Amino acid sequence: MSKKQLFTLEFPVRCSPSILYEFLSTPAGLQEWFADKVDERDNVFSFSWNGTVDKAEVVETEQDKYIRFHWAHLPKEEYFEFRIEKSEVTNLTILVIKDFAEKGDIKDQSQLWDYQVKELFHRLGN
Repeated sequence: MSKKQLFTLEFPVRCSPSILYEFLSTPAGLQEWFADKVDERDNVFSFSWNGTVDKAEVVETEQDKYIRFHWAHLPKEEYFEFRIEKSEVTNLTILVIKDFAEKGDIKDQSQLWDYQVKELFHRLGN
């Protein structure tokens, strides 16, 4: 089995970090763009897509800065993370997504994130 690699995507966003963080860290916010249905109990989020449920635990978080999830079915060292940064040059808010994928799947996984983020931007009015 080949080892998955960490990859990073960056998206400039026209909204405040606090509004963006709500969409990245709450069941209601994530349900707007990331999954069909999202529930949370004791820091474990249940994401539903087409009737399939996947669970992810919040392993690290800092208000308005980042949230890191670990999928229950994956090795401990793998995670996906939403990080909110400010560009020093443009003063734009930057959404940074970190995820893991097999080397040959990074392009497809990146396209999936692009699609999801477009949905997020639509909800944010970007």
